[in-house]
Amino acid sequence: MSAMPKAEPSIAVLLPCYNEETTIADVVGRFREALPSAAIYVYDNNSSDLTALRARAAGAIVVREPRQGKGNVVRRMFADVEAEIYLMADGDGTYAPEDAPQLINTLVTERADMVVGTRRGVTDDAGRAGHAVGNLLFNGLYKRLFGRDFTDIFSGYRVFTRRFVKSFPAVSGGFEIETEMSVHASQLKLPVSEIALDYGRRPEGSSSKLSTYRDGAKILWMFAMLLKETQPMRFFGMLAGLVLAVSLGFMTPVLIEYAQTGLVPRMPTWMLSIALLLLSMLLMTTGLILDSVSRGRAEQKRIFYLSIPLVRSDRRNVTAIDEAAGADARRPSRAA
Repeated sequence: MSAMPKAEPSIAVLLPCYNEETTIADVVGRFREALPSAAIYVYDNNSSDLTALRARAAGAIVVREPRQGKGNVVRRMFADVEAEIYLMADGDGTYAPEDAPQLINTLVTERADMVVGTRRGVTDDAGRAGHAVGNLLFNGLYKRLFGRDFTDIFSGYRVFTRRFVKSFPAVSGGFEIETEMSVHASQLKLPVSEIALDYGRRPEGSSSKLSTYRDGAKILWMFAMLLKETQPMRFFGMLAGLVLAVSLGFMTPVLIEYAQTGLVPRMPTWMLSIALLLLSMLLMTTGLILDSVSRGRAEQKRIFYLSIPLVRSDRRNVTAIDEAAGADARRPSRAA
């Protein structure tokens, strides 16, 4: 049987863009040089400038996504594009396309499902101290709530396997999409890796689309929702503990007065404390029930994830080898 050459995995470069006409052509061109065999997709998110035109002129496949927000764009990209390795970056030029081969090599050699290019120098981005403080706070909060798998959950420079992309249930609409990706990987305990890469500044004429306070509030809300969905016992347990503390705060003076006088003169306060106590018990019960539901959902997500082949090239290689083996079996031997 003749040896069959292993097919190279197909690579898709995904670039969500909104008003990046000053940088997108250069970014597409550099990715074409760094990954000559890759298909480069630019998803234009209602840009009011010439982003789409310049991306198409640079050789990218341009698709328009009308729903505003990076999360909506990523959800559309993951659904539309078929490949075996997906590389996601931004179109603003802050991530170096020349680092793409290193990210892909790490994905393959580490047999990971996601590799994150953590950002060196992110605190220097346009001199915005609010972004730097937010990065530190949210990354620290992530480690306490979801684990220590990641040191930079907001990096937009990532490489994925097809298995990750097609099993990721993206629900976020905005910049919180990277947080959702990280929690998905942490919840299912997927193999992940990180590489520290230089993070560049935006060129003149290019401005950040990230709002420190508005998007920070959305990310904080996403943290709460993801904690509720993935760790309901912890989420509702904290709420139950808080309500119980308030209940005891109202209840204690009434009990002390009852022990001293045998009377309960502050009946409304007593009723309120009992109501809060019952609410605390209800929250704890809710957490217990939803914890079982969450475990079942995690198991189903894991099973679906495992049902997706790691790379399609493996199937092509197996088919090619089987066909070659069949041809060899049908070929008459020289002895005959």
